[in-house]
Amino acid sequence: MNPQVVDLSANPKSDDPAPSSPPPPAADRDPVGNLLQETPATLITQAATKVTKVLLVDDDNLVLDQLERLVTAAGYEVVTARNGDAALLSMQQEFAPIVIAEIDMPQMDGLALCRAIRRHSYSGYVYVILLSSKDAEGDILRGLDAGADDYVSKRTPTSQLVGRLRTAQRILALEHSLKEALADRERMAMTDVLTGAHNRRYLLQQLSHELDCAQRLQGALSVLVFDVDHFSLVNDRHGHAAGDGVLKEVVRRIQQGLQRSCDWFARLGGDEFAVVLPQTDIAGASIVAEKLRRAVAATPIRFDTTKVRVTISIGASELGAIAERDSITAERLIDLADQNLYKSKKSGRNRVTAIDTVDLAPTFPLAARSNSPAQLNLALLCR
Repeated sequence: MNPQVVDLSANPKSDDPAPSSPPPPAADRDPVGNLLQETPATLITQAATKVTKVLLVDDDNLVLDQLERLVTAAGYEVVTARNGDAALLSMQQEFAPIVIAEIDMPQMDGLALCRAIRRHSYSGYVYVILLSSKDAEGDILRGLDAGADDYVSKRTPTSQLVGRLRTAQRILALEHSLKEALADRERMAMTDVLTGAHNRRYLLQQLSHELDCAQRLQGALSVLVFDVDHFSLVNDRHGHAAGDGVLKEVVRRIQQGLQRSCDWFARLGGDEFAVVLPQTDIAGASIVAEKLRRAVAATPIRFDTTKVRVTISIGASELGAIAERDSITAERLIDLADQNLYKSKKSGRNRVTAIDTVDLAPTFPLAARSNSPAQLNLALLCR
């Protein structure tokens, strides 16, 4: 017995070749109906756990209805379009990773649609299956050259068409897995293994991007550099495991202290970190720095039965406070903040030093030391 076929050429176009054999009996002319009667459980069992969306494109309503019934029965979510332009609009509004398109359509045919899909950038790969009653070798090659992944004759058996959809789904799943694996590797390459913070590589790349944006928009950008005071003593007295625990807890407190989603930080190396504050001038950066300093010093860090009181010293720099603003680099901005960190260390530690401001020590009335906006804001904060 010959296999049932998807008789999608029941309403053939005028230039379609005549069938080479007599049409099947009327009882066998509804392959979709036969498929539903014979193998509904199989189709449901084969359906993926996550329903894949399929876009069907054909200007023939009868063919489109038959295809929709068949693909829906196979366990896929179906959207339809009756021409190439409508298909492209549909892809922009609701992305479909699988497209089955008729070749012979007015205005934009299936080949042109396939080329247009390949020119666009979507959230994932688009697996394109071209459908046609023309199945000569030259026709198939033209479809594949246009960027199609598969070329299906309208005389293809229904079981093969469903099988090709499964193949498309497996390829898309593999592509998704590869993208996730690459993204994971990229995240690992940009992440400090010990603390989970961004690493130095990420810092330099992303800060350069932030710097370009700030310079282009003539906006503010501040950087804080801090390290843990007397960190070597923690390692010497309590061991390196305790030192690792201190760094992890400091990172946790800094992360909690950064309340804006655009603020971020990274580990420079050892116990030294950098905080990047987009759209923040030196006054705002000084306030943030003081909050972070207080958050770390507020309570001792516990590990095992030991408590360690930890403080940090912070240096700040800001793009707008630098004369050579247009030629500044990410490395230079970090270096200026690091110089101010060194000043905080020399002045007694557990304090903030910012460009164009005096040292912000926690033990003196800030408003009495300076009338600058940064100092006055900090005085209010510390009350």
